[in-house]
Amino acid sequence: MRRVPLPPVLVCGALLLVASCGWSRADDGGEGRAPGAPAGITAAAGSATSVHVMWNAAPEGSGVRSYEVYRGTTKAAEVPGSQHMVDVTRLRPSTLYTFTVRARGTGDRLGPPSREVRARTPAVAAADRSAPTRPPRTTGRAVGSRAVQLAWGASEDDRGVVSYDVYQGGVKIHSVGGNQTATVVTGLRPGSRYVFTVRARDAADNLSPAGPQVRLTTPGSDDGRNTAPTAFTAATRRSGGAYYLDLAWDPPRADGVITEYQIQLDGTAATSLVWGGTPPPGRAHHSFYVGTAAGEEHRVRLRARLPDGTWGGYSAERTVTTGG
Repeated sequence: MRRVPLPPVLVCGALLLVASCGWSRADDGGEGRAPGAPAGITAAAGSATSVHVMWNAAPEGSGVRSYEVYRGTTKAAEVPGSQHMVDVTRLRPSTLYTFTVRARGTGDRLGPPSREVRARTPAVAAADRSAPTRPPRTTGRAVGSRAVQLAWGASEDDRGVVSYDVYQGGVKIHSVGGNQTATVVTGLRPGSRYVFTVRARDAADNLSPAGPQVRLTTPGSDDGRNTAPTAFTAATRRSGGAYYLDLAWDPPRADGVITEYQIQLDGTAATSLVWGGTPPPGRAHHSFYVGTAAGEEHRVRLRARLPDGTWGGYSAERTVTTGG
């Protein structure tokens, strides 16, 4: 999950289980200059073959285009600058790994590496089909307009719990180690209602049922306008005897990667657009079938599922006519 940007001075904090340090601005920002080293790096095994790596977001104006995650000296993953977590997969069981993160600036210069963090994958559990028990007694409280603290009871598993996954609205938004039964979830929206659940995972990737729901509302206000797609356009075209809607928009700015949109046609949810991996950068495009009749008028708009699991605001609504 994303980390809240911290001031440009070194600030380290510990809240039972979460500790983070702010970024250095010594050499970040600006076209052609390398960003500073990412801070707040953590790594925890997610299964016998994966490790979950997280780091703090860069401050505004740092000019970070992307992050590169290294396993030792090998580049293991690259994610957009809006993303601050990744699951490094295809690892070996019972192996100690070292990870670092580097930021790449808008001028394509690569910044220095973060501090090293280590994580050991557990032994593989052969023929383990038994999932952990559901985590009991989930509780939580808001700790600001953009963060909540969650706690839950430990799950039981015949081979041991490796990690806990935090879900909001059915979307996985955070992960912590199996010895951790509390965390702080950041990157939320002010004045928004959330429903969180927690699931336990073992070394064989068996997932427990979801624990009890905890409902929380962050203080403050948010009318959703800042979370809506912008520069939305819609046009019709004819192809193969049918009409299609061609849509284009600029994704909303969010603290994380947006991979899902809901498209509303004539006041009803018509279809969903889901990217299986990292979406292409820049302006987004999508086309879908609307029928064979000419002269039909349609109203269309769309919204994004944000990285915190909630739906953002709707784009402006456009009206188009087939064959017009």
